[in-house]
Amino acid sequence: MSLVEQYLQSRKDRVFERLKQADSFWQNLRSGELSVPQVIHQSSESLGDLDSDILICGGTLGIILGIALQKLGWKVILIERGILRGRAQEWNISRHELHSLIELELLTETELENAIATEYNPARIGFMGGKDIWVKDVLNIGVDPVYLLETLKNKFLSWGGVLLENTAFKTATVYEDGVSVATADKTLKTRLLLDAMGHFSPIVKQARQGVKPDAVCVVVGSCAQGYETNDTGDLIYSFTPIINQCQYFWEAFPARDGRTTYMFSYLDAHSSRPTLQHFMEEYLRLLPEYQNIELEQLDFARFLFGFFPAYSKSPLNLPFNRVLAVGDSSGSQSPVSFGGFGAMIRHLKRLSYGIDEALKIDSLAKKDLALLQPYQPNISVTWLFQKTMSVAVDQKVNPDQINNLMNGVFQVMEKLGDDVLKPFLQDVIQFIPLAKTLPLVNPKFVLPLLPQIGINPLVNWSLHYFNLALYSMLYPIGNLTQPIVKKLSPRKQYYYHRYLDAWKYGSGGDY
Repeated sequence: MSLVEQYLQSRKDRVFERLKQADSFWQNLRSGELSVPQVIHQSSESLGDLDSDILICGGTLGIILGIALQKLGWKVILIERGILRGRAQEWNISRHELHSLIELELLTETELENAIATEYNPARIGFMGGKDIWVKDVLNIGVDPVYLLETLKNKFLSWGGVLLENTAFKTATVYEDGVSVATADKTLKTRLLLDAMGHFSPIVKQARQGVKPDAVCVVVGSCAQGYETNDTGDLIYSFTPIINQCQYFWEAFPARDGRTTYMFSYLDAHSSRPTLQHFMEEYLRLLPEYQNIELEQLDFARFLFGFFPAYSKSPLNLPFNRVLAVGDSSGSQSPVSFGGFGAMIRHLKRLSYGIDEALKIDSLAKKDLALLQPYQPNISVTWLFQKTMSVAVDQKVNPDQINNLMNGVFQVMEKLGDDVLKPFLQDVIQFIPLAKTLPLVNPKFVLPLLPQIGINPLVNWSLHYFNLALYSMLYPIGNLTQPIVKKLSPRKQYYYHRYLDAWKYGSGGDY
């Protein structure tokens, strides 16, 4: 009997069946057999009377943006295919990233503290053959999704928001003056449709037209009790060489229900990549060595698994008027990040104020909405990092190649200090820290990677690196011109603010 069968098959939460279902989806993705739905239609006619200013599909993370827009005075309808409630597993984030919830007056200081289930320090970074690095205050906060979403949900309703649970999105038709959204039992009319249904939203599938992702991060893990110590975490750790063309990385976080550990790997979507069940088997096989504990000593509260696609053509600009992808639907996270809660929080202020401004001047054409999900060079440069942390199925490389590189890079960043190390660990790439780091990395770790990377990716990366420097200069200059901009027309101000946001976020200036 395999370890997966031994530990998952007999559980009452049907986790083994859910793992097999996810594997079937993973197989379809790798084989290019995902369906391409046609859920968005267009009409040149007028829609007439509307039910709302904004309709958001996907409530789990959509509620965060929905309540911000409701607070700004817009009439928001939120539809969720099930019941809007948080999961049991905490969302890990850094404390300063949560401050936007206070700035937008969505939570009080007390409510935010109540939403924090766990807090720990320090966290470790380490790779096989090197020394461990310890940092504080990075992803060390565990937010309770149940409390957070229930609190936001109640406030959203008290402020006049409309929540329709057990209401799944079916189709939508874009008219000249609005969008008609069809669910199983009703039709809703809105000025602007926001897609917050995630990576595999039917709207996203239609827009992507079945194109396979350029990269995937596969994640498996568990939350369990029984660990002797549980007061530190791991941000990224490895203790094995490349196995089966995969480099296994690990994360660990203290949690309210025990200790959460993840194993993840960066891959492409090649048809011969392993199944999720294989990764879970490897996780259970290696977990005792990773945590210095026997599986029999652990009481598993739950098992976790999933895969997160990344597309080089991101953030996604939808080819429809009055429809905007937000959160994971937009692909606005980097290929080395999981996205989700952290990505939504990071862009919350930018999207809230940007959508507010677009609605005020009725700039809801696709070219106007595209400015709300702009090109960001600090995300694009991370594609090269993802490529150096993965191995193609047919490549022959030194099994220690990735560990050697990671040791070399992180040793340099540690010497340069927290101003370089901490933003990078939170997926915020900035030009000056990157420019300080790259020349100091030992060439013997970099040169073997050049044949693996290829000329075209290096040329593309150089362009994004140049743009990262350019955006880093444009953002402070743009800030200085704000008094002049106030004299422009509202539409020109909208464009200026969107470019300023692009320079700010695209250079890591939001950190």
